Amino acid sequence: MAAISEAVKVSGELERSYRHCRSVARERARNFYYGFWLLPRERQDAFCAVYAFMRVCDDVADGDADAAQKRMLLRGLHEALDRALQGNCSDSPIFPALHDAVRRYQIPTEYLHELIRGAEMDLSIRSYATFDDLRQYCYRVASVVGLCSLQMLGFQDLKAKALAEQCGLAFQLTNILRDVREDAAAGRIYLPLEDLERFGYSPQQLAAGVCNGAFADLMRFEVARARAYYDEAAGLIPLVAPESRAALWALMSIYRGILGRIERGGSAVLSRRAALSNLEKIALVLRAEGMRLQLSIGGEPDWRLPA
Repeated sequence: MAAISEAVKVSGELERSYRHCRSVARERARNFYYGFWLLPRERQDAFCAVYAFMRVCDDVADGDADAAQKRMLLRGLHEALDRALQGNCSDSPIFPALHDAVRRYQIPTEYLHELIRGAEMDLSIRSYATFDDLRQYCYRVASVVGLCSLQMLGFQDLKAKALAEQCGLAFQLTNILRDVREDAAAGRIYLPLEDLERFGYSPQQLAAGVCNGAFADLMRFEVARARAYYDEAAGLIPLVAPESRAALWALMSIYRGILGRIERGGSAVLSRRAALSNLEKIALVLRAEGMRLQLSIGGEPDWRLPA
């Protein structure tokens, strides 16, 4: 009887944790959550758990505490994560769900620690000299998210791992371009300094929001780079489990749509945040749902991303 009571307690704690993670994703995942809709419930819940953990890392890095306090909090998060993945999940309401998702989908622990290391980089690095330097940051904050996602989406072909890294990089480059003005105002420049120098546009001009021909040329270059990563990463869609393909297509289409909005808006990125409307996102989800139904009856959808 005691064993049954303990099992019920554990089951209740796990469901509360997943409920909390679903709430976090629903409230804060402006783009990711639309892709989650098309996944089977078990995979969807795992995504919500990993997303909630990502939010914890970001919230510490972007919070109001000073750098020393943030370093201490992130160091504690490394330790709490290790305890949680060993079954001691008392540190946070997200940890029971995260532990379950990691176990269920065999997500390497190192990926989650890399996410924390990415947040730690934001405490001391305010700019990146070269694109190679930026890639390490993007790997930690985004490519490992792609690799975590791959575990939850399901795959067999090992080529999928490299494409998942490229997908995460494409998403992060889109985020960087979308938030370029906001980040510069906060003293962070994620665009490689070598690129600014190449086009004759200074960090001081970026911080001041100067719109000129040099900025337009810089943005065209960065958009083209990001688009190339999307083009390569699109090959990932047919490599994930069939029940996951529509969700991945929807998510990639939403982010590529944001990149297209940035491209068409040009210098507008200096004054307002590029985004798709909820209706535009829902339209992509409905299109993806049609593809999912087509696949379920033996058809072969066209998984190409919208231009």
